[in-house]
Amino acid sequence: MTTTTINDIQITCEDQYVLAATCYQPKAALKGAVLIGPATGIKRQFYANFAQFLAEQGYGVLTYDNRGIAGSLNGKVKDSDATLQSWGQLDQPAALDQLMATFPDTRYHLVGHSAGGQLFGLLPNADRLTSIFNYACSSGRLWNMKLVHQAKAHFFMNFFIPVSNLLFGHTKSQWVGMGEPLPKQVARQWQVWCNGGGYVKTAFDKTIHQHWYDELTTPSMWVNAVDDYIANNANVQDMIAVSPNMPAETLTLTPKDHGLDEIGHMKFFSRKSQQLWQIPLEWLNKHSA
Repeated sequence: MTTTTINDIQITCEDQYVLAATCYQPKAALKGAVLIGPATGIKRQFYANFAQFLAEQGYGVLTYDNRGIAGSLNGKVKDSDATLQSWGQLDQPAALDQLMATFPDTRYHLVGHSAGGQLFGLLPNADRLTSIFNYACSSGRLWNMKLVHQAKAHFFMNFFIPVSNLLFGHTKSQWVGMGEPLPKQVARQWQVWCNGGGYVKTAFDKTIHQHWYDELTTPSMWVNAVDDYIANNANVQDMIAVSPNMPAETLTLTPKDHGLDEIGHMKFFSRKSQQLWQIPLEWLNKHSA
């Protein structure tokens, strides 16, 4: 017997762009509502099992595809004008508005995965969030990675992205196991931000002229894994530093401590890692009481 109603919906952004989304409605008494912010190039179905788990615990959940990705790609990917910045300034705020409209009069939480938890300071409505729980969210700074991983990261960021954009008009990230094909400006901005420090901070006073990173005082939890070479401890701290007034707790997971062979950058949300889901559940329960 299911304890969750699942519906695919559409979200209209401020600029009238339409996003594909999925709403998970619990049948139990509502404890709160959760927006799942997706990683770069990762479609919303990746989070379906985790979303259903939260809904079964009494949380309304919304997942969505960023513009230019999967169900939110209109036309050909090479013609998309999406940027990382537009994902934070237009897509995530609209998704949060939709979450609040669908589940009124409760507390709202962001569970962010990589980019989905890095862009929160671009949301004009970020002050409506009661808490933020981030997994594998960091600045992704290439120079903070161990040398053994830097070569791979530099190849993807500084060779594969520009060459793919030049040849195909977009980044064929699926060729190297990096999710959905990426609009060229998303990939280009990703490249620039990861070559700098503080990720989004790289664009302050350049393309980003208004943000709320300095103002937010939302309680936050930042979880990473020892086998994630991207969101290593140095890069997590580099990202946390962008929001100096936001209380931040950190936790670094070791796979064998949880009976797992790997967690890495992506496996936290896998059904095989569901024993880890008690960590965000305890966080949400604490901040929904």
